[in-house]
Amino acid sequence: MISVKIYMRKIFHTRDLWLHSLDTNLLYALSQQKLRQKHAQKWRIIMKDKLFTKDFTMVVIGQIISLFGNSAVRFVLPLYLLNQTGSSALYGTVMACAFIPAVLLSPVGGLVADRVNKRNIMVILDFSTAALILVFAWLMGNVNLVFLLTLTLMILYGIAGAYQPAVQASIPALVGQEQFMQANAVVNVIGSFAALVGPVLGGILYSAYGLLPVLEVCVVCFALSAVMELFICIPYEKQKKSGNILQTARKDFSESIRFVRKEKPIIGQGVVVVCGINLFLSAMIVVGLPYLITEVLPFTPAQATRLYGYAQGALAAGGIAGGIAAGVLADRLQVRKTGNLLMAGAACVFPMGISLLWKDLAMVAYLAMAVCCFCIMVISTVFTVQIMSFVQAQTPQHLIGKVMAVIMTVSMCAQPFGNAMYGFLFELCAGYEAAVVLFAGVASLGIAVKARGLFGKL
Repeated sequence: MISVKIYMRKIFHTRDLWLHSLDTNLLYALSQQKLRQKHAQKWRIIMKDKLFTKDFTMVVIGQIISLFGNSAVRFVLPLYLLNQTGSSALYGTVMACAFIPAVLLSPVGGLVADRVNKRNIMVILDFSTAALILVFAWLMGNVNLVFLLTLTLMILYGIAGAYQPAVQASIPALVGQEQFMQANAVVNVIGSFAALVGPVLGGILYSAYGLLPVLEVCVVCFALSAVMELFICIPYEKQKKSGNILQTARKDFSESIRFVRKEKPIIGQGVVVVCGINLFLSAMIVVGLPYLITEVLPFTPAQATRLYGYAQGALAAGGIAGGIAAGVLADRLQVRKTGNLLMAGAACVFPMGISLLWKDLAMVAYLAMAVCCFCIMVISTVFTVQIMSFVQAQTPQHLIGKVMAVIMTVSMCAQPFGNAMYGFLFELCAGYEAAVVLFAGVASLGIAVKARGLFGKL
């Protein structure tokens, strides 16, 4: 009996030792897990304090390749239409139609960017763009040119409208808040650099070999960008759904509109200012620059094509200079002074209009337009970087994609109307194109004065 008790006591003792060991191991494992999580969190904070992390660098490289192809194809296709028809009204109408899908799909892109992995959005849209260009090249010559070009440009601009909210919404997920200004400046510099190289090389290829080689290069660019983006890791947290797709979309869109209108009304007022600038200034440059260089100034067709490519390069170079300036001067730039930037940009329009009074001095007028467009783009890029950084800093993480989409959608709404308006104005005022450009300058300056008072209150 005693031996049984001793035996049972040993068993219970062994059990207690085993349980104690198990508890100790569990506590150690939990402490190690918490330590690893703590180190991982510290590492994420350190990496977000660094601007050029691996994933942000991959996003930048993918943007370079993708935006190069995008700028080249969006330069060549409208120019091909203008060369074939010679009509500024048709050109403006087609460009207006092309902007409509971008306006409609931007909010969709923003809603999706907050609920789907942003990397997957970029990959799918880049592969889709490559496929679209292949289909266009296959159908060209077998389908009405105006219809095919209009449809292709509409889809291209629609893809771009859905693509950009994903890129803008990924910035707060990849860098720390103190790096927002520099990160936005880098993204804008990349876009401007691609817009510089794309039209210049696209114009050279187009004037020397025709349209098809340009399209082939662009397909390679989009496919390469999509493959590279597969290796990007963007932090993603799945959000809960509230009902079906339409109910979720309606709720998300209403939430972002309420935030812009009521919680941060200065953002909504700033968007209205951007709408006015897009209507009167941006649309004039989009429609007027190619029309004035290729159809109004007395250049040969080949010379006009090259010069228009260089003018697009001047715009892009201004974007690069503006992005660099915004990044270098990030600590000194103040949102409340952005109205002064808009006034300076509007003032640059007047030399363009005055130079058109002497069309016989074609190269002088061209140089005046190129220099003024460069200055306008520098100012526009600095303004854009400031506004985007301000919005990202003021917006909660779960709303950033939707709010960016609302801003892009509303600000782009004026672009199609402006494109159509200037297309008809330039054709209606044939021989008096300077008056149309000066009208754009006066209207833009009025908006800039209003914006100065608005932002000065911040």
